Amino acid sequence: MKIFHRKHNNRILLLAFLFCMVGIFCISAAYRTDFKKEEMVVISTKYGDMTVRLYPETPLHKANFLKLINESFYDSTLFHRVIKGFMIQGGDPGSRGATAGAALGTGGPGYTIPAEFNSSFIHKKGALSAARQGDAVNPNKESSGSQFYVVQGKPVPTTDLERMVAQKNRNAAGVSSVYSPEQIETYNTLGGTPHLDGDYTVFGEVVEGLEVIDAIANQPVDGRSRPIEDIVMSMKIVKKKWPLPTKK
Repeated sequence: MKIFHRKHNNRILLLAFLFCMVGIFCISAAYRTDFKKEEMVVISTKYGDMTVRLYPETPLHKANFLKLINESFYDSTLFHRVIKGFMIQGGDPGSRGATAGAALGTGGPGYTIPAEFNSSFIHKKGALSAARQGDAVNPNKESSGSQFYVVQGKPVPTTDLERMVAQKNRNAAGVSSVYSPEQIETYNTLGGTPHLDGDYTVFGEVVEGLEVIDAIANQPVDGRSRPIEDIVMSMKIVKKKWPLPTKK
């Protein structure tokens, strides 16, 4: 009988060990699935760093942005257009070393990128979007090859959103625009510039460093909305886990 009990106990211990190992494996697998490393971009300025996640759903814009960063295209260029409560804009290669007061905002790499509109991506605070020429000369709303802006915006009441949606639906025959409850909440609280939705491609968002947008937007500007004191940027590509681990 003692031998039987010993064997029985050994089987219980073995089963317990196997269940424990399976549990550890499942937890590890879930962790790997929930948090995978992605290529992100760090935009550095004297006011701090902004970490930007580029959307895989806008592959043309993502690939182009990464390509230009690898070529050091943006390094030493300026945030050349800043409008408080709206956005901060950069990406003009002509801004590199530009003299004080020079008009900026027309430069680029010599090509445009087809629009990649996605209703899931809105112009919330921190949205990274592509600048472009106006509809009169750019009816397909193609994006600048390099110029971009980061949204600051401001909180938008639901009534204002409803009015904008109604106006867009009247102007776009056969097209129905609508926001999800989550997007409405985001505009109500975080804020943004919803009047730009559907007209400019949103291809990423600031996931760390939203306060840097505010710091830059608060700087004095001249009559062309160029900051009086140059705001120089540099960019680098980093690998970060996504979704970002929750800070405790």
